[in-house]
Amino acid sequence: MRILYLAHDLDDSAIWRRVAMLRAGGATVHLAGFRRREGPLPEPATLLGRTADARLARRAFSVLRAGAGLGRRLATQEAPDVILARNLEMLALAARAKALWPEALVVYEVLDIHRMMLGEGLRAQAMRALERRLLRRVGLVLTSSPGFINEYFQPFGQTRAPIRLIENKCFYPGAAIPPVPAPQPVTAPITIGWFGILRCAWSLDCLDRVTRASPGRYRVLLRGKPALDQLPRFHETVAANPDLEFGGPYRNPEDLAGIYGQVHLSWLIDRYDAGKNSDWLLPNRLYEGCRHHAVPVALAGTEVASFLGDCNIGLTVAAPDVDQVSDLLGHLDPPRVEVLRGRVRDVPEAVWATGPEECQDVTGLMAQIAAARGRRRQAALRRKGWFTT
Repeated sequence: MRILYLAHDLDDSAIWRRVAMLRAGGATVHLAGFRRREGPLPEPATLLGRTADARLARRAFSVLRAGAGLGRRLATQEAPDVILARNLEMLALAARAKALWPEALVVYEVLDIHRMMLGEGLRAQAMRALERRLLRRVGLVLTSSPGFINEYFQPFGQTRAPIRLIENKCFYPGAAIPPVPAPQPVTAPITIGWFGILRCAWSLDCLDRVTRASPGRYRVLLRGKPALDQLPRFHETVAANPDLEFGGPYRNPEDLAGIYGQVHLSWLIDRYDAGKNSDWLLPNRLYEGCRHHAVPVALAGTEVASFLGDCNIGLTVAAPDVDQVSDLLGHLDPPRVEVLRGRVRDVPEAVWATGPEECQDVTGLMAQIAAARGRRRQAALRRKGWFTT
């Protein structure tokens, strides 16, 4: 099966992990998309243009321009069986690609629900209407959390296409799932890891205040990419607090064992889009932390908290209140953390990591839907008398 993967950011390592997953499932993947940074890519890809973080108008213009020249840029591309579009911008391009290859199955990949899609304002209604229109030609939707299905796709009636859950589990391209190193015994201070895209101002303020209220009791390690447009004083806050430490970006999956091996708790609270996307998602850090036996800390009422409840693991803060967090963490000591960590360790590996069977399941589903649509198309043409064999 040949897949044309349209990606919004070729510099995002998650894009390349998805490519590796599809290939592990037996697909041949050609990647085309936009770039936001400089430097070499992991492998050749068709460059459709350049965009920038958070500049929606510029990104929309780039997509329109790319759509006009898509046929020329993909002239040497072998006809795909599947056109996979990662987010709404790429779905618009997929509609153009579908015109080039009418037989291809269009698959829509949605890993976040952007705030501009939500609410009853004119812009949100217009964006949802655009998405619904584009979704009419989509044969399968891939999304990473039940929250997106239950809180967005179904209530707003965005699509009649089947929706397949494909979680943000750990994935190890080209290798067997490695064993998790045995964690070090829990000793003071209690160490909290906040890793990934760091964009929640409430979390930074909360962790800063909790550690300042109990100097030396906690150590907070921060790794990943801080969103400085949302956290303009990130570096100043960290520098001014001896119990906060920023270690820079990390590689996924190469560095996961090393960074999570340093922490006891994994911070999963995100208030960036409170009541919306932040409450509905199941983030990468959930799977990364739990696979490496870090005890997850979540907020009640979120999809993450529901997930942890089903697994009977983790700590849940009743409300987004610093005093509530301080009280919850204040009852912890090393023996208690060891018990909580043991519960995480007892959860089956398949909950946290994607193996080859799951990769094959996803590509197999695409192939089945593509074949079924092809048979229906042939049957319709036969009914019209266009061909008889």
